[in-house]
Amino acid sequence: MGTGSKFWIGNVAGLTFAQIVVSVLLPRGLWLTAVSDSLSVVLLVALLLTFAQNAAPARGRLRAFWVMQAAGWFISLVSQLWWMYYDLVLQKPVPMLFAGDVLVFLPGVLMLAGFLLRPHLQQSDRSARLGMLDFLLLMLWCVYFYVFLVVCWQYVTPNETLYNRNYDRLYMVETLLLVVVLGVLVKQSADAWRRFYALFLGAVLLNYACFTLENRAIELNTYFSGSWYDSPFMASVAFFMVLAMYGRGLRLSHETADGEKDGAWIEGLAIFAVLSLPVIVVTVVVGSTSSLEIMHFRVLTTAVVMFAMAGLVFMKQLLLHKELRRANYVLEECSMNDPLTGIRNRRFFAATIDGDISQAARAHAEGDDRSTRDLIFYLVDLDNFKKVNDMHGHDAGDRVLIEASRRISSAIRNSDVLVRWGGEEFLIVSRYTNRAQAKILADRVVEAVRGKPYMVGSADGLLQTCSIGWAAFPWLEDHVDAMGYEAVLKYADRGLYRAKKAGKDQAIGMTPQGSIESNSDSLQTRLSQQSQHVDMEPAGRL
Repeated sequence: MGTGSKFWIGNVAGLTFAQIVVSVLLPRGLWLTAVSDSLSVVLLVALLLTFAQNAAPARGRLRAFWVMQAAGWFISLVSQLWWMYYDLVLQKPVPMLFAGDVLVFLPGVLMLAGFLLRPHLQQSDRSARLGMLDFLLLMLWCVYFYVFLVVCWQYVTPNETLYNRNYDRLYMVETLLLVVVLGVLVKQSADAWRRFYALFLGAVLLNYACFTLENRAIELNTYFSGSWYDSPFMASVAFFMVLAMYGRGLRLSHETADGEKDGAWIEGLAIFAVLSLPVIVVTVVVGSTSSLEIMHFRVLTTAVVMFAMAGLVFMKQLLLHKELRRANYVLEECSMNDPLTGIRNRRFFAATIDGDISQAARAHAEGDDRSTRDLIFYLVDLDNFKKVNDMHGHDAGDRVLIEASRRISSAIRNSDVLVRWGGEEFLIVSRYTNRAQAKILADRVVEAVRGKPYMVGSADGLLQTCSIGWAAFPWLEDHVDAMGYEAVLKYADRGLYRAKKAGKDQAIGMTPQGSIESNSDSLQTRLSQQSQHVDMEPAGRL
């Protein structure tokens, strides 16, 4: 424990001791009231600052937890100042039907909400977005019960007996829920967090016992500010300072990978809260023995809260729908990308090729600009790739594939699509282009692939080349429907076969007038271009 922590704990211990001294030494009167109330205010300010300090360096749900605790102590401070107004300014007892009693109830709601966050776990973004609406539902539910059970006997039909009875019961239920949640957290956590939750559980029970004792004295008119009842209650409040100091060393224990599992029990409780309202309103209408004014007030309150909850549920459904669309988009993108290289795969090609073919056919039919109406298929195959795997291992082969796909992507246009066709083979679908310029792109890809060595672990790097075969759709410009794209792909594959046979590290295009060879400087063998028709012998591929 650091010097600062010892300082704060020493101060609150001194405030508690001072409260005991003044309760014993000072007679009942204005001075005792002023000193006692002032000591309580100083203690609450110290608690508020300490819990707020804990929130500053924290992140995620841990910060939200400390903020909720600090907000609870702020409300308690406001309640104490309101009480002092009656004691010191008005100099009369606080009324039994006191409007400020709600400020005693709300800190427990915030404390409970903070623990429902399970602050020892890392919160996912999805859980933060959806869980916030569930927490708003639960807090609205708690406030609803206070209005439903307490406020009606405070303002609609004032009844001191029913007011006190319902308030005490509701406060007891709130404390019981807090004890149950803390008990569950003690069981689910470990090490420092388990000790923190266990100590907090003890502090809550001690504080409730002191509150019950003091509240009973108020009902019996034996309590006054500065009486001995204040000493144990202040001691129970001061114990929370020890918890705040202990909590400064807490860190998130582990990350949660699944936001749905993490927030399932909170979501279930929120659903129960929503479904409970129709049951409550039916009970009020059918079985209530209260006055007509009380029944009308409770029905109206339930209707308003149901409307507010419906709005929160609607907002949550919108968020869920948005999450579902995002998840479907990510899933679809993953299914259409190659997991190794990150480029498109055959599934993407199958999903988009019909649209590309239709566009090219329409451009030819409508006589569009010749420079942008063709669709060209380039089949790219890395040369001697099996040797890479055999000599350097499959990890090195994967690195070569990734780097080759990156180089090919940098050589083509943004409108073109690069597809991993299978193994070490790639397909380039070049859109909005002209077959007369097709050889330029093919040469650029050949040069990009062999441009510099591939670093796969050897000192000098690995030299890698590729061979390309290409063909354009439509096959016959004046007869668009003469051949489908599948047949054009086969001709592109035939060009690849010829490039391999001619010595590799080159590109050969197939057209109805014959083959078009690359001007690559590394070309070792030339094919005869005397033939004016396409050689229809089996290509040996596809």
